[in-house]
Amino acid sequence: MTQPKSGPAAGRADGLPAHDVADINLAAEGRRRIEWAEREMPVLRQIRARFEAEKPLAGLRIAACLHVTTETANLMRTLRAGGADVVLCASNPLSTQDDTAAALVAEYGIPVFARHGADRDMYYGHLNAAADTHPQVTMDDGCDLVTLIHQERRGQLPEIFAGTEETTTGVIRLRAMAADKALGYPVVAVNEAMTKHMFDNRYGTGQSTVDGILRATNLLIAGRHVVVAGYGWCGKGIASRFRGMGAQVAVVETDPVHALEALMDGNLVMTIGDAAPWGDIFVTSTGDSHIIRREHFEKMRDGAIMANAGHFDIEIDLPALEKLARGRMREVRRNVVEYDLGDRRLHVIAEGRLVNLGAAEGHPASVMDMSFANQSLAVEWLRAHRSELENGVLGVPAGIDNEVARLKLRAMGIELDPLTEEQSEYMRSWQHGT
Repeated sequence: MTQPKSGPAAGRADGLPAHDVADINLAAEGRRRIEWAEREMPVLRQIRARFEAEKPLAGLRIAACLHVTTETANLMRTLRAGGADVVLCASNPLSTQDDTAAALVAEYGIPVFARHGADRDMYYGHLNAAADTHPQVTMDDGCDLVTLIHQERRGQLPEIFAGTEETTTGVIRLRAMAADKALGYPVVAVNEAMTKHMFDNRYGTGQSTVDGILRATNLLIAGRHVVVAGYGWCGKGIASRFRGMGAQVAVVETDPVHALEALMDGNLVMTIGDAAPWGDIFVTSTGDSHIIRREHFEKMRDGAIMANAGHFDIEIDLPALEKLARGRMREVRRNVVEYDLGDRRLHVIAEGRLVNLGAAEGHPASVMDMSFANQSLAVEWLRAHRSELENGVLGVPAGIDNEVARLKLRAMGIELDPLTEEQSEYMRSWQHGT
């Protein structure tokens, strides 16, 4: 693996922290966009103000492998305000916003190793640069940093007392590690917080996936046949948003309960084989591999468009599609590649990577406000309880979830009714009957 061009000691002569970013001169624009996002993140602002006063993370070394976006920048600022030493690298080669990366380095003094469009060697060089800081806490979105440390840098495991994980795919990998008794430290599954997966996955992924597809294609959605593979929280949000724009939506599922829910929510339910010749737009959101394969490409209609909303670029079998196209591929619009199969032309958005970040800007800041509030409070909780924790995948404490919801409601000017004493007593009693 190659190291980043600028290396861990880069930039020190000019007073900047270690970094490898595309263009440090983009920093001013990045700062403007970070500040714009901050306006939509009132929960994180409240936490940052408390962290600034209390310094609950003083001296803590955190290595974060996350999408380098304006929202993530505000998370990094919050952790730094709490006293942590943080370093950030990208969790996906196409999700880095180069101006945001530059601003974090030049405007906020945070080490960043991330470039939009990084190749595999550069991507893993950046992961290693983050690991070189010898973190005590890892913060992952997809589990790549955790996997790297466990596979190639096991000598650092005793230094790390905990971690957090942001997304569904990463939690799946962590649970597989835990089942094999391979996970070397406790990791909080931030993705499982109700204020994360119900809002980030459903409303955030739902809106930003449609946003990415529209930016890439400029298609009219009304009247289209849209196929959504997977009906977890992300799939629910994607299907809902497409239905709201007038599409006919079919859901592909393997889980009978999810399939029944999809049907009763007003969607069609099909196998991927039946959906292949029916669909105009296909969106995968399963976290599993090869959902759309060669036999499905062969059935698709001319002009069909495919996009992936899952974390890794494995859900659409692109090597099989390339073989069918026999090298006849071209970029027909920014972030849209056309595969010429002779009698038909199929299209893939953002190289089959995360479409909402590859072709758009990811989730709205107001949604990431809750996700990253959970991240901040989870790290604070992990430090306070480090001596009590065992290796494995941990849930987000209910108190954190409730606090995030409370702060969000307060920021929106919404008050809740408290229970009366009579109501509280009734809920505690088993003696009241009909």
